[in-house]
Amino acid sequence: MIAKEFLDMLVCPVCRTALAEGADGASLKCSQCRRVYPVRDEIPILLVDEATIDPS
Repeated sequence: MIAKEFLDMLVCPVCRTALAEGADGASLKCSQCRRVYPVRDEIPILLVDEATIDPS
């Protein structure tokens, strides 16, 4: 789980849209470009190569 103060500062590195915590708590999702970034050991991995695209 990422602290709310920290989450408010995070944006997608591709489109600069604010990220939201995923339902599973192990990812961050961009609502604009639908990229899903993993969170490992409570550290967001905001690398485009590590992201997946959510089809929904």
